[in-house]
Order: sequence, then structure tokens, then C-alpha cells
Amino acid sequence: MTTGVTEKVGVQPHPQRWAVLGVLCLSVMVVVLDNTVLNVAIPSISTGLGASTADIQWMINAYSLALAGLLLTTGALSDRFGRKRALLAGLVLFGAGSAVAAYAGSSEALIAARGFMGIGAAMLMPGTLAVLMQLFDEKERPKAIGIWAAVTSLGFAAGPVIGGALIKHFWWGSVFLINVPVAVLAIAAVATLVPESKDPTVRKPDVLGSVLSVVGMVSIVYAVISVPEHGFGSAEFGVPIALGLVAMTAFALWERHTAEPMLDLGFFADRRFTGAVASGVLAAFGMAGSLFLLTQHLQGVLGYSPLEAGIRVAPMAIALLVTSNTLGQLVMKLGASKAMLLGMTIVAGGVVLLSIGTNYPLTLAGLILIGVGVGVAQPVAVNALMGSIPPERAGIASGLSGTLSELGSSFGIAVLGALLSARFVASLPDGVPGRSLSEALGSGADLTVVRDAFSSGMSVSLLIGALAVFLGGVVASVLLRRA
Repeated sequence: MTTGVTEKVGVQPHPQRWAVLGVLCLSVMVVVLDNTVLNVAIPSISTGLGASTADIQWMINAYSLALAGLLLTTGALSDRFGRKRALLAGLVLFGAGSAVAAYAGSSEALIAARGFMGIGAAMLMPGTLAVLMQLFDEKERPKAIGIWAAVTSLGFAAGPVIGGALIKHFWWGSVFLINVPVAVLAIAAVATLVPESKDPTVRKPDVLGSVLSVVGMVSIVYAVISVPEHGFGSAEFGVPIALGLVAMTAFALWERHTAEPMLDLGFFADRRFTGAVASGVLAAFGMAGSLFLLTQHLQGVLGYSPLEAGIRVAPMAIALLVTSNTLGQLVMKLGASKAMLLGMTIVAGGVVLLSIGTNYPLTLAGLILIGVGVGVAQPVAVNALMGSIPPERAGIASGLSGTLSELGSSFGIAVLGALLSARFVASLPDGVPGRSLSEALGSGADLTVVRDAFSSGMSVSLLIGALAVFLGGVVASVLLRRA
């Protein structure tokens, strides 16, 4: 049982807090890397396992469904039973799933392993921020959050680079096998350095709330990720989205009336919490969708290999890392409201540059702006979110933030991808297949025409993504100013 000593960590800074922060960053890095490293391995996996398009989609989606569906529940469980325990369990599951995935002999085995990895990621993700909140005081917390945010973005950008290098020299399973030694190192470091912390209030498990949240989120995310293949008017979208909305409505009603809710809906009464969540969802919508399209543009239109494309996305993470570690004091002087608006506006401007990026120098400028903007806004948003709730409930708050960000990312990829697809098909000459850029490029049609059609569709989609990011900044700024 956790004693009062553990709960004082947030008041008296832990002597090894910066070393622990490094461990937390290492833990979350392995999860973030896995989100992007798989993209460059898809052709090799498809060839090696004889996987169909549907198989490949499920390899990606199994992870997303498990992660998004369980984050709320695992966040609450980490508060109840201990964040260190949750981190260790998550790393063990993630590492084991990665080992199975590396040597999977069939598509079905790889899909199952990816789902297992998603469960592990859902267990460890909420604990990283929750432990950080316990270790650092209000003075050091913004800097710690900035480092944590920068490392997550660095992992996102490094994924294609690492994946491309591994595929070039090894077999496709190496993109999963590399997770195993990292997970083992993180397990040893967590066990040695990270102090245990949990909610000191003894709460009864909210079983019905957990079931409703899992059913609701899995259904909604499944509906959204089915859009690119089936469309918004299909039963594949309509049935699960209806089930998901019903389940989440029932979840909200239950949480309002049960004596010990898993998620205290009173959090949303705090404008700092609501503003941070709103900005996170809209930012995830715009950025995830935009970067998803950009990676296709770099390879299919500008002609870079997966490794070259990954290297050319990396400046965004470098700009974020530099910004979050050099402009922290200036951001604090601006105040949360102004800093959020400034950061999100810079991000939106970067996405606009991507929309007109007919060459890499323009794209590079856009990526640097995005990195700078995220470096300004993300630490402010996370600090506002985590600072608006009791430290003992940090796990569930982090889980909620992660859940909504995953949902925003899924919607961004689905909506912006659908808009791109519609304009891409409409711009292609008759008879040219437009289900994907690679299919159109291999159809024998004029390559210049195909690439121009894709660029035209991408420009429109990215402008909508930029608008979503800017609106997120405005909403968050207004709410934070009123808080």
C-alpha cells in the first residue's frame, strides 16, 4: 500500500526526478515510434506474409483500436493500483507483443500481436504523464512537460527514418524486434528509479463505466478508420458510429449518477481542462491528417524513398525540441491563453505552407513552423490539462487526453484522406484507377497528371487541416483566458 511519502513527491521534488523523466520519455518513445515505423514496412510485410490490403489495414487498426479503446480504463486503473505497476505491466505486454510480431508467420498472427501491443501501450501511456506530475513542482513542471512533449514528437518523426534504415538492411520483423531491447531497458529503469504513486482514496472499481467506455471508444474509432475504404454513407461506418455514440451517452449518464465514477465529468467544468482538451483534439485532427498526406506526397510526388522521406520530416521534431527547451521562459511570460493562440497559429501557418509545397524547401519551411508552434503550444496545453485536476487523478486525466487525441487523429486521417481521395479521383483522366496514389502511378497514365491531381487534392485537405488547428488555438485561448 502506498504511504503518504509517495504522495508528497509532487510537493517536494524527487532527488532523481530528471533521471526518472528520462525513463518516462524512453517508455513513451517506444510507443510513439511504433505508430510511425510500421508505415515504411508495409510493402515488405505485404510481400513477406502474402498479406492482402484488408490484412494490412487490420495490422494498423488492431493497435489503434486497442489503444484508443482502453486508455480511459487503464488510466483509471493506474490511479487505483499504482502508476509504476501500470508502467511495468504495459512495458512487459508491449515488449512481448513486439517479439511475437517480429516472428509472426501469418497475417493473423501479426494482427493479434499488434492488438496485444496496443493493450500494452494503453497501460503505460497514462502513467508517464501521471508520474511526471507527481515528481515535479509547479516551477519545474512546464520544462519537464516540454521535454516529454518534444521526445514524443521526436519519436513520431524518427519512426520513418529508423524503419527505413531497418528495412534497408534487415527483414521486416526488425521494425518490431527493435522494441524488445528498448522495452527491457525501460523495465529495468522503471523498476529501479520510478517511485510508486496512486490515488490515496480507495474507490470501488467502476465496472459498468469501464465496459461502456471500451465499447463506445472501440466502436467510434472502428467507424472512423473504416471511412477511407467504405465511405461515410456505408453501413460499416453508420452501425458502429451509432453503437459508439449510444454507448458513450450511456457512459456519460452513468458517470454522472454513480457514487464513485471512473471519470469525474466535473473536470469539464474547469475551463483550463476543457480548453486543453479541445485544443488537443483539433490539433490532432489537423496535424495527424496533414502528416499522413505529406508522407505520401514526399514519396509518390516528390519521389523520395521511405528513408529519405523520413529524414526530410525530421526537421519538424528538431525544431520542436529546440523551441520547447529555449523559449520556455518567454512562453510562461506570455501566459497560457496568448501562448496557445500563438503556438497554434504558427502550426496552422506551417500546414498552409505544406499545402502549397510544390518543392521540398517550402515543405521544409512548413515543417519547421509546425515544430516551433507545437513547441510553444503543447507544453502549455499539457500543463493546463494536468494542472486543472487533482494530482491523485492524473492517470485518468492523462488517459482521457490520450483517448481524445487518438480520436482526433483518427478523424483527421479519415476526413482529410476522404477529401483528398474525392478530389484526386475527380481530377484524374477517365479510366485511371484512383483508389490510391501508388495504384494510379502504376496504371500507365501520365505521371505528371497523376501527381498534379494528388497535389491538388492534398492542398485542399491541408487547408482544412490548418483551419482545424487554428480553431483549436482560438477555442483554447478563449477558454484559458476566461479560466
